[in-house]
Amino acid sequence: MSELLEKFKPLSVDQPASLSREQEAVAAQWKSIVLKGNLANDLDELNLRLRDNAFILASTQPTDTDVEVFEVALPLIKELTFSTKDIKATYGKYRHILRWIDYLQRLLSLPESEQLKINYDLELPHEVIEKKKKASEAKKEEAPAAAKKQEQSEKPRGKPDEETLKKLREEAKAKKAAKKAAQANQPQQKQENEKPKPSAIDFRVGFIQKAIKHPDADSLYVSTIDVGDAEGPRTVCSGLVKHFPLEAMQERLVVCVCNLKPVNMRGIKSSAMVLCGSDETKVEFVEPPAGSKAGDKVFFEGFGDEEPLKQLNPKKKIWEQLQPHFTTDEKLEVVFKDDEDKEKPVRKLTNSKGEIFKVASLMNAQVR
Repeated sequence: MSELLEKFKPLSVDQPASLSREQEAVAAQWKSIVLKGNLANDLDELNLRLRDNAFILASTQPTDTDVEVFEVALPLIKELTFSTKDIKATYGKYRHILRWIDYLQRLLSLPESEQLKINYDLELPHEVIEKKKKASEAKKEEAPAAAKKQEQSEKPRGKPDEETLKKLREEAKAKKAAKKAAQANQPQQKQENEKPKPSAIDFRVGFIQKAIKHPDADSLYVSTIDVGDAEGPRTVCSGLVKHFPLEAMQERLVVCVCNLKPVNMRGIKSSAMVLCGSDETKVEFVEPPAGSKAGDKVFFEGFGDEEPLKQLNPKKKIWEQLQPHFTTDEKLEVVFKDDEDKEKPVRKLTNSKGEIFKVASLMNAQVR
C-alpha cells in the first residue's frame, strides 16, 4: 500500500458499504491503466470522467481508486503546467482534473512543497461541450455541399487540343500495358509467401485473477487477467456469460490471444481474448497443462522459435485467415490443420516443455 493510501484510510470520509457492478468495472479499468503506466495517454478521458462526476467512481466521496490515480496524475499534471507555453490552454483543457487534484491534495494534507500550485486568478476560456448531431441534421448540412460539388463538376471545361488528347491517350495506353506486364511477370508463389503463419499470433497462458459481469452488457464478463506483462494484468471482456457461471471464471488458468488490437466493448477497453473450443451447443476453455504459469509462451509445433507480431493489423486479416485452421482432434488436443503443408499438415498447440493443450470433451471443435 502506498503512503498516500495509508494516509487516506484513517480519514473520516464516508465510504460506500459496497461498490456496484458498474463501479467495480470502472475501478478495475483505471487500476489497469495505472499499472500499465498508460495514464499520460488517458488524461483526456480522466478529465471527461471528472467533468461529469465529482470522483472517478461517481461516488459522493473519494475512494481508493481516486487516491491511486491521483498519485500518478499529480506529477504528470505538474510537468504539463510547468513546461507549457500556454498555461491558459492547459488549465482549460484539464480544468476538471485540476479541481479534483486540488481537493485531494488538501484532503491528504500533502506538504506544501509537494502540492500543485494552482493559479485561480486565470480567466479560462468557456468550456465548449459539443453535442453529437442527429443523422437527419448531418444529412441536411451535407446536402448543400454535395450539390455545390456536383454543380462545379458539371461546369463546362475547355476542351484540350487534338495533340494534347493524343498524348494523353498514349500515356494511358502505356500505363495500362506496364500494369498488365507487371501482373504477368509477378511470381504466382508470391501469394503463398504472403500467407500468414500461426507464429504471428501471440498465444500465452493467462491467470484470471477476478471476473465480474459487465455493467452494461448482459452477455459479457470483465476479467482481470495476468498474462505475464511487466506492467501488470490486462482487462479482458469475454462473451461467456451464457456458457460459464461467474464462479468458473475466478482464479483459473486459461490461454489468451494477446496481440489482437484492443477494442472498446460497451465502454470498457478489452486488451486480449480468452481461447475456447466450441460447437453448436457447447463452449469449453482451452486448458493449459498442470504446472503452467501466467505468461508462458504457447505456440503450434514448429513455430516456437519465431516471435509473434507485436499487434495484428486488422486490415491484413491475419487472425481471420488463420483461425479457421484451429480445431481439436479425436484426442481433444488443440491443433492447427493446413492442407497445403505437405511436410506436416497437423501441428499441435504446445509449450516449451512439449506439453499439449486440450479441451474437456469437444472433438472437431472450432477454436477461437
